[in-house]
Amino acid sequence: MTQTQNVKRILVVGGGVAGIEIATDLGRRAKRNQRFTVTLLDADSAHIWKPMLHTIAAGTRDVHQQQVAYAAQARSAGFTYQPGAMCGLDREAKQVEVAAIVHPDGRELLAARRLPYDVLVMAVGSRANDFSTEGVKSLCFTIDSRIEADHFNEEIRIRILQSAADKSDLSIGIVGGGATGVELAAELVQLAESADAYGATGTSSRIKLSLLEAGGRLLSAFPEDISEAARKRLESLSVDVRLGAQVSAAEEGGFRLKDGTLIPAMLKVWAAGVKAPDFLHEIAGLETTRSNQLVVEPSLQTTRDPSIFAVGDCASLKLPDMERPLPPTAQVAHQHAQHLVDHLPDWLNGKPIPAFSYHDFGSLVSLAQYDGYGSLGKFGLFHGGSIKGRLAQLSHAMLYRGHQVRIHGFWRGGLIWLVDLLNVRLRPSIRLD
Repeated sequence: MTQTQNVKRILVVGGGVAGIEIATDLGRRAKRNQRFTVTLLDADSAHIWKPMLHTIAAGTRDVHQQQVAYAAQARSAGFTYQPGAMCGLDREAKQVEVAAIVHPDGRELLAARRLPYDVLVMAVGSRANDFSTEGVKSLCFTIDSRIEADHFNEEIRIRILQSAADKSDLSIGIVGGGATGVELAAELVQLAESADAYGATGTSSRIKLSLLEAGGRLLSAFPEDISEAARKRLESLSVDVRLGAQVSAAEEGGFRLKDGTLIPAMLKVWAAGVKAPDFLHEIAGLETTRSNQLVVEPSLQTTRDPSIFAVGDCASLKLPDMERPLPPTAQVAHQHAQHLVDHLPDWLNGKPIPAFSYHDFGSLVSLAQYDGYGSLGKFGLFHGGSIKGRLAQLSHAMLYRGHQVRIHGFWRGGLIWLVDLLNVRLRPSIRLD
């Protein structure tokens, strides 16, 4: 058997938090030992840290400054980037089916094709779950990707200009009181205040924000004191927070609640629920959950195929000491990625992958420039408790900086942080182009 035949092909599908960290780390190792190759497949051309998408949507951060082009990262880290969306799986042939890439004008840019693998890592993330609510697909924005966040930002800038021109109100409704909905509401308040300063006078008084949550409190994954503090802070920023607001339909004029009330919303955002992409549902006979997640063993291998791994939001893993599967968070995705890059190379040499262990470092939420909250984890020196204010905001920012260091390295990641700090002083605080 030749050396080329011994080289294993690792295919990572999805370039989110887990996917890009896995492709980057294993790509760097592949350059050194040449025992395997790494390919990253993603329908988009660039990566953005998902917990930052709400800032891209609001325009309080520059999408071009924060994104990482996959082709550039591939060249730097030593993996191969393939554009395209996975649409099917042939487990017998060990091939991933990739849909054709079609230009908006109908031209086929790249034909449908198949990519071979020896090891497949599914890291396709998650998106909001509309629960088949009437009108959501046709009338609501979602911000589950870089493209969707940028699309919403383009629309809200147009609406703000129109509102400024005819002095009319702009109503915005957000469904979902989790971290995405809460943080987006705060960023939109900051956007409105900044728009006032840049000439769209009166925007902050004309924008009417509503945040609708079906449950009894915001941020249900956080302690109750943080939920209550976040609600009060948003209300102090003139956000209309509605708890127990179950949406039955999205309509042209707003959101219709189950009790018949219509919440006015010219712009509608759906940020409720979480599910993995629909194409994963029982794909190629693999075991999946009702929310399309791939069920995995503690080794992160899928239950019905040991050559296929799943990490991050698209993976469902219930640990022995937990009542529910791990939540779909960036923290879990990063720990999945780290476990896999630590043990996958040895697994290729015949060693078993040890069981994944989860360390709860707590959760953080940032309300733009106004406030921040954090619940401390139950690991190491931390055994519960909470933080707020500047400390929580700084901790939230450090999560992103840590991600940058992992994909760019210490020195380059530090330089990127320096550039960001300079741009805060040199560039407009909101997107104006």
